[in-house]
Amino acid sequence: MQSAQFLTRGYFEVIGGDTGKQYRIYAGTASNVCEVDERGAPTIGLCFLPQGELPIGDVMLSQKIALERCESRTLEVSRKFVPTGFMFRRNRLLG
Repeated sequence: MQSAQFLTRGYFEVIGGDTGKQYRIYAGTASNVCEVDERGAPTIGLCFLPQGELPIGDVMLSQKIALERCESRTLEVSRKFVPTGFMFRRNRLLG
């Protein structure tokens, strides 16, 4: 389901393992994750990534796993920002 969602919408959604909140992960390696409300509107942008130089797909997979398996710790280390329309557009440059 997530791969189909990514292909059609340019992002995929995950559910936080601790709180059940919904997150979207867009293509990219930084500032590419946002929490969304019940209407699907971005509420808080999150910037977190694994150490090392990894391909975009590996970074996105690690972000997915982090939110699903250790959401609270991930939120502790994330930098938060106010999301804008540009940051989460489908045609955003990768990386």
